[in-house]
Amino acid sequence: MLIGVVVSSIMIAAMYTSYTVINNSYSRVTDVAAISRSGHDIVSMMMRDIRMAGFKYYYGYNAENEALPFDQRIPRQDNLNFIAGDTDSTKEKSHAPIVIYRNKLNYAAGDVGSPPSGYDSTTDEDAKWNIRGSEEDVCCDRIHIVYGDFNAEDDQPYKKYRITYYAKPLSRNGDKYYGVFRSQESWIHDPDDGPDYGKWTSKANECSGDCYTGELVREYLTDMSFVAFGKYGEVINADPEANPEKIFDIRSVDVSMTFRSPSKKGFFTKTGGNRIIKSLGRKVSTYTDKFFRDTVFVTVHTRNIGGFL
Repeated sequence: MLIGVVVSSIMIAAMYTSYTVINNSYSRVTDVAAISRSGHDIVSMMMRDIRMAGFKYYYGYNAENEALPFDQRIPRQDNLNFIAGDTDSTKEKSHAPIVIYRNKLNYAAGDVGSPPSGYDSTTDEDAKWNIRGSEEDVCCDRIHIVYGDFNAEDDQPYKKYRITYYAKPLSRNGDKYYGVFRSQESWIHDPDDGPDYGKWTSKANECSGDCYTGELVREYLTDMSFVAFGKYGEVINADPEANPEKIFDIRSVDVSMTFRSPSKKGFFTKTGGNRIIKSLGRKVSTYTDKFFRDTVFVTVHTRNIGGFL
């Protein structure tokens, strides 16, 4: 009986060890797949928006519309005023199709300031979190995407939207990381108040309910980079204030996003081994923790940029 108990105990211990190893491997594989899948999902969302950058809608000739009194007709094309955003006073109202700001967290115009439900409060000092492996190495880039649309039933039939992707520090239960946020604003223009009147707004009641402030779309961000290229493959500084003559030469945007695992359990058996992450235009970051990280990279071609909006 004693021999049977001992043998059974050894078998059970071996089975439990095997189960633990297999379960940890399965958890690791499923977590890696989930990180990669969710990273590709948000990049796909960005690709759709970037491809729309610079799009203009033309109503054109319509016999029924032309039969209406002149003051009731829908204009054949977009007559919204264009603001280049090439000065310090106009950059917040810029209509440039793509604007990229390097190393910029948060977005004051579309960020309500308070963290999403379930997260701890954050401050500007949180930007110094040692999330990317170095205190002076700051995540992330911010991108603005502007394109046009049309709604014949609206008081302002020609619509113009600005989509913004940006990063914001998040904290929950002592775990600190970044989140990817998305804002959608609409340009409100009243020609009766003069050709230069207008504003970007994210208030739903001012833009027919299709705008919103910063919406969290993905957690556990480590880095987010955007680099614009011209038709000859040259890097373009996509800041209309610093580089207004090049802003409409953008032909593609490289997007790089790095996400980490929600939990460090089961990924690496020990700390101390250096692992590096390469980003676009930022220095290499070195990590010694147990978190797994995965980078998604894609080149998006801008199909609608080539002239003024």
